[in-house]
Amino acid sequence: MKALTANRLIDGEVVFWRGDRWVERFADADLFASDDPRAEAAEAHGKSQPTLVVEPYLIDLVESEGLWAPLSYRERIRALGPTNLNHGKQAEGGAAVEALLHAHGAARSTGRVDLIKRK
Repeated sequence: MKALTANRLIDGEVVFWRGDRWVERFADADLFASDDPRAEAAEAHGKSQPTLVVEPYLIDLVESEGLWAPLSYRERIRALGPTNLNHGKQAEGGAAVEALLHAHGAARSTGRVDLIKRK
């Protein structure tokens, strides 16, 4: 499964695609099957709104106990917060938080971590 995400241009907030508009909560986002042509159509539509968001892109999701969450840690952090406006916009969003917590074990890191060796 996939979801479409971006950052809102006016304030940098993370947003997700639902129907034909951007929403702030991951729990409200449309989910697309990997081979669903509507995902690419939504991405194209999102990219056609350059005054609203910065570079929309599709993220991979993982299911755990019937709930969906972003696969990578980076995207999970983006989905849950903290945010520029209220430092944890989704903290009250039970379903969003549950989805992220249940999928924790299946997450993978997509970035590199450099360790600093101390003497």
